[in-house]
Amino acid sequence: MRIRFHFRWIPFVVMLLLVVLGISLAQWQQRRGDEKVAHAARLAAGNQAAPLALTAAPLSLADAQAIEYRRVTVTGHFVPAWTVYLDNRPYKGQAGFHVLTPFQIDGSAMHVLVAQGWLPRNNAERTRIPDYATPAGTVTITGIARLTAGHVMELGTAPPLAPQAIVQNADIARLAQASGLALQPLVIEQTAAGAMAPSGQLPVRDWPAPDLGADKHRGYAFQWYALALMAFLFFVFTGFRRANKQP
Repeated sequence: MRIRFHFRWIPFVVMLLLVVLGISLAQWQQRRGDEKVAHAARLAAGNQAAPLALTAAPLSLADAQAIEYRRVTVTGHFVPAWTVYLDNRPYKGQAGFHVLTPFQIDGSAMHVLVAQGWLPRNNAERTRIPDYATPAGTVTITGIARLTAGHVMELGTAPPLAPQAIVQNADIARLAQASGLALQPLVIEQTAAGAMAPSGQLPVRDWPAPDLGADKHRGYAFQWYALALMAFLFFVFTGFRRANKQP
């Protein structure tokens, strides 16, 4: 039996497209994984560095991206009238809210959104907010800079933002437009305050580390590389097999 390869154009083109697609998607997943590794390194460095003092000077989006995951400190006072509560934020298996409050930076009209922490939901009255303490007067707070307050799935059109509203999501631009407040393009996940209320009255500030998922992207990259390899081997195997079946 003479071994020879039977070349066919259509299977070759299909194989080539699958190989190109697989390698392209694998490389994209690799880049995403590398980005997540870089984010993890920034997070670790930000936690070790001294807190960065946030001022009233307006930040661009690029500025905010540069300091994301950094520990920051800011002095001013809370504006509790425009607090909103982010729903569907469970903590250790219990349903609850994240408390999101504007914070006016000392000596200016500039504000920054502060995620004060987590509050449990009242299962009997789902819209009832538990009593909690927001420091009054001038305080200095410390926290982690984030670009958003997080996002959960939301069906339909989001309702307009209003003071004391319970909402699924509240992005900075929407809250700035609804409140008329000048807001920096970042959110501070508060970890400490200069003037502390009794601990039992404070929202929980056990912020989860961001799920960067670099390993997940590496796994996807491996799957796409495997698809490309399988397409090539299938083309070669079937080419020899069909050739061998011919007299």
